[in-house]
Amino acid sequence: MIEMLISIIIYLVIAGLIWWAVTTILGVVPIPEPIKTVIRVLMIVVLCLIVIYALLPLLHVPMGRLR
Repeated sequence: MIEMLISIIIYLVIAGLIWWAVTTILGVVPIPEPIKTVIRVLMIVVLCLIVIYALLPLLHVPMGRLR
């Protein structure tokens, strides 16, 4: 159980680091606004997938406990 919580924290820290890096780079690089918006939307989708992947082990219930 503790290993699962540590892995969730690591996933979420990495996701936050990716979000911070991309938003920092988008602020520095001169890219047109529509392209920045597309990149932000793609990053939100990717970050949502990372969070869902990190939280899936919490939803896992062994079949032996259901009986």
